[in-house]
Amino acid sequence: MAQHAPFQLPDAARDELIAVVGRDHILLTEEERDQYRDPYWHAEDRSYDSCGAVFPADREALQEIVRIAHRHEIPIWVSSQGRNNGYGGPSPRVAGSLLISLRRMDKIIHIDTELAYAVVEPGVRWIDLHAALHERGDELMLSVPDVGWGSIIGNSMDNGMTYLPLGTDFQAPTGMEVVLADGSLLRTGMGAIPDSPSWHVYKRGLGPTLDPLFTQSNFGIVSRMGVWLMRRPKAYMPLYLSVPAEHQLGQAIDIIRELRLDGVIRGVPNLQNLITMGTQFPEHLGMFPGADATWPEERLDGLAAATGIGRWGVRTALWGDVPVVAHHLRRIQEAWGALEGSRVDVLGRFTPENWDEIGTFMQKISAGIPGMEMMEQMPDWVGHVGFSPIVPLQGREVVAVVERIKQRVIERTGANFVCAIFPTNDRSAMIVSSLSFDRRDPQHVRDTFDTVRLLIDEIAELGYGEYRAHIDVMDRAAAQYSFGDHAYRRFVEAIKDAVDPRGIIMPGRHGIWPARYRD
Repeated sequence: MAQHAPFQLPDAARDELIAVVGRDHILLTEEERDQYRDPYWHAEDRSYDSCGAVFPADREALQEIVRIAHRHEIPIWVSSQGRNNGYGGPSPRVAGSLLISLRRMDKIIHIDTELAYAVVEPGVRWIDLHAALHERGDELMLSVPDVGWGSIIGNSMDNGMTYLPLGTDFQAPTGMEVVLADGSLLRTGMGAIPDSPSWHVYKRGLGPTLDPLFTQSNFGIVSRMGVWLMRRPKAYMPLYLSVPAEHQLGQAIDIIRELRLDGVIRGVPNLQNLITMGTQFPEHLGMFPGADATWPEERLDGLAAATGIGRWGVRTALWGDVPVVAHHLRRIQEAWGALEGSRVDVLGRFTPENWDEIGTFMQKISAGIPGMEMMEQMPDWVGHVGFSPIVPLQGREVVAVVERIKQRVIERTGANFVCAIFPTNDRSAMIVSSLSFDRRDPQHVRDTFDTVRLLIDEIAELGYGEYRAHIDVMDRAAAQYSFGDHAYRRFVEAIKDAVDPRGIIMPGRHGIWPARYRD
């Protein structure tokens, strides 16, 4: 990528933007812009500053802003809520880009109880849609992530994970409306037929399926999207499965794979190490200790035994008819019993009659009830950056990658190893390592990011790449996908140049650079 000086917003473009949204909905001064940037990036470093941030209230305003950017060739960087913390938040890849925040586009356009889906704008958060479903009395469940303040569309646009059965392989998103680089509109799938009732209930159409092209890309801006919902089951049972010892991780992975392939475990189980799982047991570990100096193995073993959390633990759940749930519980208990000293804890048994008794974080998350409990366990001075390769769901492969990451994190940052493993389907897993750092210590921040760069290279030597990258390492992460002399990169660059010839929409996102920025 060619080096460019930070973009400067022309006065004429600034005035046109103010005319669209009003001065109250645009951030222009440095003090104003600092309100909307990556909260974890060291404040003195201006590498990823914007030239302004604009907040449209509807699709028509968004289209006009894109037209202004198109005329003036302004690079834009779009976020729904701007809370993609650990990956750059709302900050742009290209310094001086105009940030477009879609927070004010927060309409729940439609809820269909009979077909179990909703249609939302980008500013709709998990907590907003859940509240709307609850107020209507609909017995519909939304597959949610750990923290409920994020955007449903924004999370989907970065392949973010959720936990109910529709979270498996990102099944919930369906049917998109997209603003293109010239301000025109595209509707994907059956939505290409005007007023089609099938738009959000069938994931394809006639010809190539376009929806996946707009995730983690810079080909357009999703202005509305369908999301499939799940009917409330006759029985719901959240579970916690302990892994007492570190050496049992590979065995646990293999058991999970077999239970998934047999259809016993549905949804997305979440396997976390003691440090990470501690946020869900604050009575034992207190505030999140990820950025603390590395705890010795003896201390971790002692805490695992004393608290009953284990060195690793699995958060999962069962949903279905009462006899089915009971049968699957027996299957899990039998399989998990092969792990010496392990436990299967039933965290509650819920039916429509006692659904309102769901109260703890672990009970709520797999019931599709979003919250903010995990954020409440994070000290203000702790930041993190994600490193998240995709690995086959085999114990030996997962352990090899986990051990390499852990070694580098401890030796190079001196912090605790933070890890959560998400079996996104029956055959693969995300190893989400959130490298934590002290935001007050610039050297600790630099050491942490240097460690991520090293890990990207080293884990790629094993054949594995990231599924999602921080803006500071997007190019390095994308460079690992090099088969056929970077055939993939050349293909997506060709699409980029065709659909956005002026290269204004999020240049550099996940390594996709338009022609004007390429060497």
